[in-house]
Amino acid sequence: MKKTIIFLSIILFFSCKTKNSESKKETNKVVENKKEDKDIIGYFERNELEKNPHVVWFDKNYKNYELDETIAEKIKPLMKNFEITVFMGTWCEESQKDIPGFFKLCDYIKADNEKILLIGMSEQKTTPQNYENGLDIFNVPTYIFKKNGKEINRIVEFPVETLEKDIFKILSGQEYKNIYADF
Repeated sequence: MKKTIIFLSIILFFSCKTKNSESKKETNKVVENKKEDKDIIGYFERNELEKNPHVVWFDKNYKNYELDETIAEKIKPLMKNFEITVFMGTWCEESQKDIPGFFKLCDYIKADNEKILLIGMSEQKTTPQNYENGLDIFNVPTYIFKKNGKEINRIVEFPVETLEKDIFKILSGQEYKNIYADF
């Protein structure tokens, strides 16, 4: 009888540990989902970047971005002929650094927000709607410049010179290759 009680106690002891470890796994899933909820995935509007938790990095980097107003003035008349699709990751340091500067430029030149499409991507560079299909999006941010619906050029991950100089080259029809163009 004593052996049976000890045996049942041992089984009960180990079965509780299994339940506890399963509970921890479930809790971790919730935490992972909460992290994913913070990331914007799919099509979104700029104002989402101006809400928590993104507002912290967005406002700081917007204010700290030193806009090249001389080049921005040259971009201003060219921008109205283009649409821009921006693939980014709210989890991505490069996106957090550069996207606020892009919007500071857009605000300065009074760009038509209707011509800017923002798409948030997962860390695997995907979206549930497959917006990236056929577009060769390997790094974010990727700014795709289109004229009459046709891609003209793109900036991939970070500018070659500066954001303003790269955009000016693309919009003015100058030769421009992003940092990955020869790979």
